[in-house]
Amino acid sequence: MSTKAFHLTKPPIAKAEMLIRKPVADVFEAFVDPAITSKFWFTNGSGKLEPGADVQWDWEMYGVSSHAHVQEFEQNKRILVQWSSADEPPTTIEWRFVALTADTTFVSVTHAGFHGDGDEVVNQAIDSTEGFSLMLSGLKAFLEHNLGLNLVLDRFPEGIDDNRSDSREDQS
Repeated sequence: MSTKAFHLTKPPIAKAEMLIRKPVADVFEAFVDPAITSKFWFTNGSGKLEPGADVQWDWEMYGVSSHAHVQEFEQNKRILVQWSSADEPPTTIEWRFVALTADTTFVSVTHAGFHGDGDEVVNQAIDSTEGFSLMLSGLKAFLEHNLGLNLVLDRFPEGIDDNRSDSREDQS
C-alpha cells in the first residue's frame, strides 16, 4: 500500500494505561514526589508536582532534561502538565487515576500536541506511547513488588544505534 493513500483525520496522541495494585493515594504520590518517581522514570526531579509548580526532570544517563509546568492538579485524580525540552515545542501530558477498589488504581497517561510534519508527529506519538508504557510497567514493578527494573535506563543501551525512524520508513 502506498503511503500517499494515508490521511489523518485527527492529530495522533500517545496513550498508555495500566492497573496498579496499590491504593490511589500511593500511586498518585509516586508521580508527585520525585524521590519516588526517580525509582521508575527519570533520575532527578527538581521538586514535587503541585498546583502551578514548575519543575525540571532529568534523565542523567542520556543527558536530557525536560521542563514541566503543572496546569491542573486534582489530588488522587488528575495531573495535567505542559512539558517541554530545550529543542522541542511544548506538549501536554495528562495522568488520570481511577480507584477501582481500595487497593487498586487504574492509571491512564495521554500525551498530545506533537509538532512537525505528519511523519514526525506519528513517530513522536509512537515513541511516546512506548516510553509511557515502559514507565507504567516500571511503576507497577516498583509499587507492587519493590523492584527496580531499569526499563528507562535499558531502553537505549550504549553501543546500540537507534534506527527506529529508519525502520519505520522501510516499512512503507
